[in-house]
Amino acid sequence: MNSINTSYELDHIEMRQVYANTLLHLAQQNPDIIGLEADLMSAITTNKIIKEIPNQLINCGIMEANMIGVAAGLSLTGKIPYLHTFGQFATRRAYDQLFVSCNYAKLNIKILGSDAGVTAEHNGGTHMVFEDLALTRIIPGATVIEVSDASMLRNLLTQVEKIYGFHYMRTIRKNAVKLYNSDETFEIGKGKVLRDGNDITIIATGIMVAEALQASDMLEAKNINAAVIDLFTLKPIDRELIIHYAEKTNHIVTAENHNIIGGLGSAVAEVLSEHRPTKMKRIGINEQFGQVGKTDYLKEVYGLTKEHIYLQCLEQLDINK
Repeated sequence: MNSINTSYELDHIEMRQVYANTLLHLAQQNPDIIGLEADLMSAITTNKIIKEIPNQLINCGIMEANMIGVAAGLSLTGKIPYLHTFGQFATRRAYDQLFVSCNYAKLNIKILGSDAGVTAEHNGGTHMVFEDLALTRIIPGATVIEVSDASMLRNLLTQVEKIYGFHYMRTIRKNAVKLYNSDETFEIGKGKVLRDGNDITIIATGIMVAEALQASDMLEAKNINAAVIDLFTLKPIDRELIIHYAEKTNHIVTAENHNIIGGLGSAVAEVLSEHRPTKMKRIGINEQFGQVGKTDYLKEVYGLTKEHIYLQCLEQLDINK
């Protein structure tokens, strides 16, 4: 079992600050690391570090496909490009370059897709990416991650420097709920069991992990013992862990800030359908586009709250609400 914080309070540091600070630290240690931005340096706060690494941080402008082409060229010369832009621009807008220039060519590129799902807030439907995990998951050889908190982001950004290949990390930009201590470690491809249980398993990613833990608290009040797993790596996925908890609890609920098609729910269902068919429910975006609004409001609109998870678990277990 993993030690977690259960106050469910927001961390004092924003995720974008974690990215900029970690990129600065890595670049100062390794001259081959090059940060690339698509005119979003102030949005991700890399504008505050450019004076310290002027030759290792490039603003490519509002040309995401071109930025990915630049990254491909840098990788071919032995550099390690770290790219940032909003998730929809990193995937939807530049998908052909992502697929062919990066992955078909088997290059070494790290991408941070920010403003995940409903956290895009007032940028609205055009910027509210619900399909980036689905798009990247179907790319051969890609590693696909949804980051849950600041400690995880810092750790994984550092890890991927040493791992050759294409890594897509999905994150929010602002403060995340603090789940893990600063010295927590994470293994890519392995889920984190945050709470054990025998009655039902809730598998979540990103902002939905804190919601899942709170739903587990609500279930405990009804004497229902719910396991909670942070399955932060969607590809490669932790098949053994999913199968183990399917066998242990016989009920699975997934929760994601993403379309239920192609994301976490689909990934888990694929494992279960082939290895251990299990009754499950997917919580996420269901045949909807994004819209303008604050995160808390949008979570309620799209059913991404602890209450929705709680009720779905009761329904799964056929228990009166």
